[in-house]
Amino acid sequence: MPSVAFYTLGCKVNFYDTEAIWQLFKNDGYEQVDFEGAADVYLINTCTVTNTGDKKSRQMIRRAVRRNPDAIVAVTGCYAQTSPGEILDIPGVDLVIGNQDREQIMTHVKNIQESRQPVNAVRNIMKTREFEEMDVPGFADRTRAFMKIQDGCNNFCTFCIIPWSRGLSRSRDPKSIVAQAHQLVEAGYKEFVLTGIHTGGYGDDLDNYRLADLLWELDKVDGLERVRISSIEASQIDEKLLEVLNRSTKMCRHLHIPLQAGHNEVLKAMRRKYTTEEYFAKMQLIRQAMPDVGITTDVIVGFPGETDEMFRAGYDFMKAVNYSEMHVFPYSKRTGTPAARMLNQVDEEIKNARVQELIDLSEEMQLAYARRFVGKTLSVIPERAAKGSAGRSVQHGFSDNYLQVLFDGDDSLQGELCQVKVTEAGVNECRGELVSVSRAVATP
Repeated sequence: MPSVAFYTLGCKVNFYDTEAIWQLFKNDGYEQVDFEGAADVYLINTCTVTNTGDKKSRQMIRRAVRRNPDAIVAVTGCYAQTSPGEILDIPGVDLVIGNQDREQIMTHVKNIQESRQPVNAVRNIMKTREFEEMDVPGFADRTRAFMKIQDGCNNFCTFCIIPWSRGLSRSRDPKSIVAQAHQLVEAGYKEFVLTGIHTGGYGDDLDNYRLADLLWELDKVDGLERVRISSIEASQIDEKLLEVLNRSTKMCRHLHIPLQAGHNEVLKAMRRKYTTEEYFAKMQLIRQAMPDVGITTDVIVGFPGETDEMFRAGYDFMKAVNYSEMHVFPYSKRTGTPAARMLNQVDEEIKNARVQELIDLSEEMQLAYARRFVGKTLSVIPERAAKGSAGRSVQHGFSDNYLQVLFDGDDSLQGELCQVKVTEAGVNECRGELVSVSRAVATP
């Protein structure tokens, strides 16, 4: 039986795409083996969001070539899309295919097996208007299903290379999403995470159909308990969406809404589509529609031109928004983006000190948010036994509002909807006690 090994770098969308490519190999009679061992085909799904992403991608490609010099080494993903030439210059690479046409991978692999001629199958992604349909009937971790509903981005923020590697925004056909939803519920999944490169842009290219319409259709899917949006921009949350958040019982009380900077001058230099005032007003509307919602965010620290005063103002703004967690990144120059060419770059040491301040603030807010739920009962879907738990007797899962909760119970609870009373709050993990389990009753 021929074997294939995968290595995925980067974001959730890449992990979804790798699952989809694995289905193609599986249907062709391949078995999946560990990337560290010998395989007939190695496929590296690359990331190019930072210069480090490129570098790590090249390291993994070279590692695959060393593992088995006779194997076919195929490279896909964002770095493959933007720099196919650089990748083909690495001795031993056989196939470079970007973020489109991936349903043709098996044909390319067969041709290369016969001819042993390297193939560059990358086309200009800026001309692509169709969503690449690739089926994923199941996932290895079994409790949350990721559903890719959108690809590409039209924003062109000055720090970001992604529109050049993913193309412009395109949405998946709603019929195909709903069909996959039914298939995943039948396979036992109770929570879906809707994901994309610019997920909230879903429907921008469809006639009179938006994310809110899709959420109402998913709301009707029997057996589906929870729907989570992986990330959405403040500007994409309109009245229709607020109504879904307010009225649908399936929407998770958690939204990830990137801020990137808490000062209008920095936001403008980043080419973000909102001011801090607009962002703040939107957060208040969300909290009215969905009380107790956990709002998490991304922040870039030390963007070119960010002064101490701007950083201070941003710090106060983030405190006022009162997030349940922040993902904090120091600004790093991405070759090929406008921000990398900007003057007044911020000194690394200043950046690192600011990052640390925001991480401390994030932990403070995280703990304060978690403490609000002590004594309350939350719905938790356990994903795995907690690390280091004796005899796998403690389970770890996420509540609907994205608190990580540990509680006593065995592995049979994984994937089930558990009601858990929070007994103790922590920065990253809370403790709880199992109150009840609503197990799905199998219909005969």
